Amino acid sequence: MKINLAVLFGGRSVEHEVSVISAVQAMASMNKEKYNIIPVYMTKKSEFYTGEKLMDINNYKDIPALLKECTECVFVRSEGKVQLIRQKMKKFGSNLISDVDIAFPVVHGTNVEDGALQGYLQTLDLPYVGCDVLASAVGMDKYVMKILLKEAGFPVLDCCRFAAFDLDRIEECADEVEKKFGYPVIVKPINLGSSVGISKAKDRSGLIKSMEDAFAFSDRILVEPAVVQLKEINCSVLGDSESAEASVCEEPVQASDEDILSFEQKYVGGGGKSGGSKGMASLKRKIPADISPEQEETIRRLAVDAFRSLGCNGVTRIDFMIDMATDKIYINEINTIPGSLAFYLWEPKGVKYPELLEKMIQLALKRHRQAAKINYTFDSNILSMGGSFGAKGSKR
Repeated sequence: MKINLAVLFGGRSVEHEVSVISAVQAMASMNKEKYNIIPVYMTKKSEFYTGEKLMDINNYKDIPALLKECTECVFVRSEGKVQLIRQKMKKFGSNLISDVDIAFPVVHGTNVEDGALQGYLQTLDLPYVGCDVLASAVGMDKYVMKILLKEAGFPVLDCCRFAAFDLDRIEECADEVEKKFGYPVIVKPINLGSSVGISKAKDRSGLIKSMEDAFAFSDRILVEPAVVQLKEINCSVLGDSESAEASVCEEPVQASDEDILSFEQKYVGGGGKSGGSKGMASLKRKIPADISPEQEETIRRLAVDAFRSLGCNGVTRIDFMIDMATDKIYINEINTIPGSLAFYLWEPKGVKYPELLEKMIQLALKRHRQAAKINYTFDSNILSMGGSFGAKGSKR
């Protein structure tokens, strides 16, 4: 009997379209003999739809038309199992679409990759692939991630953190940045990826504009010193807190003289006759990265250690910066659900995409089995005592 695997993607995120690309890639490579794949598309209004046509990227050229051929649905837990049922129930006949054995979120950005969706799946007691609630939340919040990694002894750049209410004192914020770092600096939303809202500022007017632009995408931003002689290196990690391994390293290649790889450079340039972008797999890159064996060893070790320190699970991609002027290596950020699931970093190691997906699924089932051994309830007679605690109860 096949395992019913629900692939969740889309969602209320600025990285919605990237998620669709990554998910369609993944579903095309999953083992159809072992899994009954159930695509579950989340709209930008947080509505859930399912249907076979969701597995073809070409159908997303007209999403309203696509959804008319799909079924709006919702997850429910009943009689010890999770089911996917029709949102708009029929008066006659079954409203069950399918039982669900495991969920595979292929999502990017706020409201989906940040622990919110993971918490929903965990409440359903449904096994799910990838990082748990805490690791997902930490990975999405660049400031919290820096604090935890710095406390654990990992090399990260210092930063200034600002909230939306600081817009009323933005000149003072600029003073703080100038006093602490000078120029140039990088300004970024705390909880976004895919280069959305990120820019480089070389003077005060540029800093203020960059901060205002970043606040358009998040209520919290951070500013950090820019590494002038920068070499970016990415490394993927597969495993869990118990055991993990690093992929080969890649070096993203700029398609222009821009300081930061843009959203378009990352995702839009890979379209072809097959239809649609190929996601992160289409980005120009050097694999393996043009770095020394010593640098590669250091980066791969730091990637695994950081992955385990943050309690990650499944596949992540950790982005590094090398300051070519000093040869110092810094952890830039961790992507708990990387674009295209970073499959292109595992193929050079002999791990094909279907095998990578299978490993991720098995890691999720392992975590769920381990969690089943923990007591989450405590039997007591407190409710049988009726109103003896009074209307407001007692918590002493």
